[in-house]
Amino acid sequence: MPELPEVETVRRGLEPSMQGGIITKASVNRPDLRWPFPQNMAERLTGARILRLRRRSKYILMDLDRQETLIIHLGMSGRMTVSGDPLGQFHHEHPDIEKHDHVVFDMENGARVTFHDPRRFGAMDLAATDVLDQHKLLSGIGPEPLGNTFDGPYLIERLSGKKMPIKTALLDQRIVAGLGNIYVCEVLFRAQIDPKTKAGAISSDQILTLVPIIRDVLSEAIEAGGSSLKDYRQADGELGYFQHAFRVYGREGDPCLTPGCGAVIERFVQSGRSTFWCSQCQR
Repeated sequence: MPELPEVETVRRGLEPSMQGGIITKASVNRPDLRWPFPQNMAERLTGARILRLRRRSKYILMDLDRQETLIIHLGMSGRMTVSGDPLGQFHHEHPDIEKHDHVVFDMENGARVTFHDPRRFGAMDLAATDVLDQHKLLSGIGPEPLGNTFDGPYLIERLSGKKMPIKTALLDQRIVAGLGNIYVCEVLFRAQIDPKTKAGAISSDQILTLVPIIRDVLSEAIEAGGSSLKDYRQADGELGYFQHAFRVYGREGDPCLTPGCGAVIERFVQSGRSTFWCSQCQR
């Protein structure tokens, strides 16, 4: 499942071809993905100008000049790619429409953006822009980890008294938006925190250190174009490269990269997810 860095990378890749542009034709090639598309979605998108492309947690938000916002979730295998960009950033013509190209945006500037999702766990919905924060997918989501409202005092308050493991707490979208399994594993390794430790038992000093580490890991991943595991691609079709910088995730049985540690990376299942950690470094 793409996490915040992957979604942000896709958003940035779409921005030059879509933001400020007009959708001359929207094609919806099946009735549903994870759930049915909104009624008359193709007609509601065709002719609309995209005022802004933004991200909230793991969702891409496309604000339209019709006072509606298209909410996009990539799901397990969804990707959005650009072809025929007149700005010359992608250097390839429009490919033939494939079986799993479920939604296609033809832009006035000649670009085509294709939403491809073989497993159909992705989703799209249209909602009124002025009440978007009340939408069922977005209401209750915590602050963005790269935003100004996410800081040490906030996280200290939210973790206080919680008996759930710190890893589970950081995966809770009500506490912080967009963090997923990959990056929480990496964050806790850098912070030298045992992922099994109760969130409420983490000291204030550790939490104050944890916040900038979260920001650093996410920023580095965005800079690398995200992490390509299985299906993820950037908007130009390229892979992300942050997986080459993983220190624990997916490295079960490999030596810890901390100089002088000597331990190997271990894996255990936590809340249905694989947790990768170093038992020597993370205590």
